[in-house]
Amino acid sequence: MPPVVIRNDDWTWEDLCHYLYEEKAFDNIVISPGPGSPAYANDIGICLRLLHECKDIPILGVCLGHQALGYVHGAKVVHANEPVHGRLSEIEHSGCSLFNGIPSGRNSGSKVVRYHSLVIDPESLPKELIPISWTCSADTQSFLEISNSSSISDARDIVSSDSRSEVQKSLRVWPFNGHRNKENGKVLMAVMHSIRPHYGVQFHPESIGTCFGREIFKNFREITEDHWLKHGPLVACKENVDHSGNQTILRKPVEQLSDGPFPSRGIGLNGVSRKGVGLFDLVNLSYPSNGVKFLKLTWKKYDHLASEVGGAKNIFFQMFGHHKAENTFWLDSSSIEKGRARFSFMGGKGGSLWKQMVFTLSDESGHPFEGGGYLSIEDVQGSATKTFLKDGFFDYLNKELSSFQYKREDYDGLPFDFHGGYVGYFGYELKVECGAAYNQHKSRTPDACFFFADNLLVVDHSSDDVYLLSIHEECNTSTSWLDDAEIKLMELRTSVPDKLTEESSLNVSFTPGKVDFVAEKSKEGYISDVEKCKEYIKDGESYELCLTTQIRKKIEDTDALRLYLRLRETNPAPYAAWLNFSKEDICICCSSPERFLQLNRDGVLEAKPIKGTSKRGVTKEEDEQLKMQLQYSEKNQSENLMIVDLLRNDLGRVCEPGSVHVPLLMDIESYATVHTMVSTVRGKKQANLSAIDCIKAAFPGGSMTGAPKLRSMELLDSIESCPRGIYSGCIGYISYNQTFDLNIVIRTVVLHEGEASIGAGGAIIALSDPSEEYEEMILKTNAPSRVVMEYS
Repeated sequence: MPPVVIRNDDWTWEDLCHYLYEEKAFDNIVISPGPGSPAYANDIGICLRLLHECKDIPILGVCLGHQALGYVHGAKVVHANEPVHGRLSEIEHSGCSLFNGIPSGRNSGSKVVRYHSLVIDPESLPKELIPISWTCSADTQSFLEISNSSSISDARDIVSSDSRSEVQKSLRVWPFNGHRNKENGKVLMAVMHSIRPHYGVQFHPESIGTCFGREIFKNFREITEDHWLKHGPLVACKENVDHSGNQTILRKPVEQLSDGPFPSRGIGLNGVSRKGVGLFDLVNLSYPSNGVKFLKLTWKKYDHLASEVGGAKNIFFQMFGHHKAENTFWLDSSSIEKGRARFSFMGGKGGSLWKQMVFTLSDESGHPFEGGGYLSIEDVQGSATKTFLKDGFFDYLNKELSSFQYKREDYDGLPFDFHGGYVGYFGYELKVECGAAYNQHKSRTPDACFFFADNLLVVDHSSDDVYLLSIHEECNTSTSWLDDAEIKLMELRTSVPDKLTEESSLNVSFTPGKVDFVAEKSKEGYISDVEKCKEYIKDGESYELCLTTQIRKKIEDTDALRLYLRLRETNPAPYAAWLNFSKEDICICCSSPERFLQLNRDGVLEAKPIKGTSKRGVTKEEDEQLKMQLQYSEKNQSENLMIVDLLRNDLGRVCEPGSVHVPLLMDIESYATVHTMVSTVRGKKQANLSAIDCIKAAFPGGSMTGAPKLRSMELLDSIESCPRGIYSGCIGYISYNQTFDLNIVIRTVVLHEGEASIGAGGAIIALSDPSEEYEEMILKTNAPSRVVMEYS
């Protein structure tokens, strides 16, 4: 049975005792990593009491949980010599059961990923806590060095089994003392209790970069099984209070307990369910709907037509670019090299099902979010309504999607997964609907804008085919839009496709007197913010903080569509997008290279986070050198690894257990102006969860927040001086049949109410150099800001 996770403040002590002892729900407990210190109640919750009083239950503490194990028994938790986050160390260990079958020592392949600013002071360890693992040296290593190290599979035989007790084995094998290890820079990596079945590891066995992490959890499971075989399942019947005022647990045999009042489903405290009991289901998909819609999809295919009519750019401009391309969208795969993208989707104000949705959160900035917001809907005839959504926009979309019924055979012959539905953006501040406590700043633009697109055109860049699609209610059999669009497409065969290219490629020169962009933060201010981030990281509040800022410029009478065409020409990207919500005076010109999250028709989720960016070189030799520097930079590898671990966690909340994997780690992709380090994370969606459940589990994208996500967003809200708005959110589609593909909004110009804004930033970690972080932020604004300067 898969692990069941609860927050450390979800249950009272009485709840915990009931499930551990009366319901016998869990064999063991894992106290997971987290930001902060075991000395602060808000950081550690009920876990200190659990370590103190649950003497007979196997417990594994990871990172903060490891420090808590030391703290509860009187050890000192102090600042490490340096914060180490997303970096690797070789370890050596005592050979105890937790490390059974795992090699030890230098060049053994026993590399672990560390995420910590605090450590247990080994000199303060009480006699009941025994050290069982240390780093081999004070040095850390980058991830790619692992790939080139000697084979680690052969090293498993180094560690021999020993039948002696855990304590005897540790005392016999362990060759260190605290004073010597303080001098040589070695860091304590694991401890065990001398009597209780309690263990702690400072590193992260669950990280993508840790070798033998699975074996550690397997060993802990075997320790658990051995413990219960030897001691039997003892449980509590009640609580008494001793003379000191502390609660103590009285135990009696299992067979004397009642079965308990709850059905068998499974819930627990960071532990493995044994009996499988629970209080509630995680998700309820049976939303009532007052208006079930039976949707019918009709479509036509035109083989090898795209190049004959001037390509995707000419098709969009001629078919949807009139009247300033009002109320149009274009999900534009303008960079298709190396299979990065294949399809482009475009459309405008459509048929009877078309509508525009604009959502604005109701919360006041700086206060705890109480939920809800205002949704304005305009239909194709121009009729508008405004309602208050108590449960928020994601809940509204979930119910809308649940109301659609359709036949799979309608789209079986299509090679893409968007067949009509919602196209638009989620703004960053919608994070309050996904677990964040509040927004420090209120967005200047609506928090979400979407079209319901019932008619669309698709270009297959691989085969050069063009598709026309139309969805309508089953009772409506009209194909008028398909017929009209087909006529327009055929007329494009006789047009001159070069004309647009020539016009959009005009060399627009800068004229004297042009007003440049104004930055929200000066160079000194941004560098100061980087230093604040590093202080938070040093104190253990975060591992990585994705700091951002924005630059703005007043504009007048800008031809927004031609600005976008120029941007896609100079900075093509696989997840580029054009959105024009004319009633809201919002045009979005996006050249994003980053996928936030995709769900395909097979139920496979995919994220492609980018962390690590460098400029392109002037010469081929310089360019290759810069690319290699990015590839082998310990700092950039650390940034990327931490976000990969975060995304694995996000996807793990909604994917089938064991299905989350990383087919590509730290791959380098090159674009017109930058090299980027990209990883790919995939998993199989749980069948009982919806598309919106998956989006909420991962939103906002971890590459724009840092890790851990919730605490990092709180810290960033306190540091950054303005709302992010559309920037850092996501743009894309959610198909009526619950597939979706969404980007991360970066490298983007937002035109709103006479102003162009561009957001940029970067991941701050302990290794960050403030001046270099500022230069990286500026580099990311170059391509979009240059185009704005040309067209304004």
